[in-house]
Amino acid sequence: MKKSVTRIILLLIVVLFGGAMYYLYQKNSEDPVTYETDQASTQTIIKKTVATGSILPLEEVLIKPNISGVIEEVFVEGGDYVKSGDLICRIKVVPNLNALNDAKNNIDEAKIGLDDQLRNLERQKGLFSKGVISKVDLERAQVTYDQAKQTYGAANKRYDIVKTGTTRGFGNAANTQIRATVSGMILEVPVEVGNQVIESNNFNEGTTIAAIADVEKMIFEGKVDESEVGKIKEDLPLEITVGAIENKKFDAILDYIAPKGKEENGAIQFEIKGTLKKQDSVFIRAGLSANASIILAKVDSVLAIKEALVQFDEDSKNPFVEIATGDQKFERRDIELGISDGIYVEIKSGLEKDEKIKVWNALEDPEEKS
Repeated sequence: MKKSVTRIILLLIVVLFGGAMYYLYQKNSEDPVTYETDQASTQTIIKKTVATGSILPLEEVLIKPNISGVIEEVFVEGGDYVKSGDLICRIKVVPNLNALNDAKNNIDEAKIGLDDQLRNLERQKGLFSKGVISKVDLERAQVTYDQAKQTYGAANKRYDIVKTGTTRGFGNAANTQIRATVSGMILEVPVEVGNQVIESNNFNEGTTIAAIADVEKMIFEGKVDESEVGKIKEDLPLEITVGAIENKKFDAILDYIAPKGKEENGAIQFEIKGTLKKQDSVFIRAGLSANASIILAKVDSVLAIKEALVQFDEDSKNPFVEIATGDQKFERRDIELGISDGIYVEIKSGLEKDEKIKVWNALEDPEEKS
């Protein structure tokens, strides 16, 4: 029994030893790993960061009424060009009963005062004709009558303004005629005939009748993350791409970076603005979504390699590449790097254009892979 167990154990040992030897033989018989090579090339490298935002007018003016009422007629629509002073709409006043009643009472009081001064003037004229009073007293009575007449006329005009929003003699200055305060394009008219509007005053911003802007002066307004804001500065060039306008880039200049960030979705965002250069051939509509590439650095026609070819020393962290010296033989070469766009990196020194660089990711032999 003991002999049988011993034989089985010895047999297992022999089998395992034979398997190990066979495995080592197979490993040694495999073809060695081969490495591909690449070369440097001349590239234009642009280092940039991207901000998302939209295209907006540099200055947008909101037209608001200075009297409450109902829109009676609208004379413009979005896309129209207007000049300062052009009529936009007309408002029909809905009078306040209390104000209307007060204005009517003022007319009655002014009429009573006017009648009283008229009687006094007639009486003074009779006395003057008889030589009882002097001319000075007559002239004083005339002045008092004229003042009462003026008060009566003003009371009537006040009543007309409360009731209709205008009165005789005001012409284009009537509150019911809403006019453009600047020249430009009508971006939108958010009211329609029959809508009620509220006047703009110290306690209420009022209803917007129209928005006007100079579409020749547009800006990009967007936001950048706090991790990128330290890399940018004012006067850097921007390349604006608009999703609605394909295969077209617009040049701009970064002229504003917000000094304070705002938290959005757990991240701090900083507002930026860039003024677009005037476009004669393409019309850019206000509110279009856009992306701005902020060019941090740019070099033209420099020696560059793919960034994946660069290795870094474990101790010094200095960059280097492996240069081919023969068939599958390589030597280390320290290099000096410039700017990178994430794909290509500039080579300042340490490498020639015709030298072959090891692609240090091991690749299988094509025949073995097939």
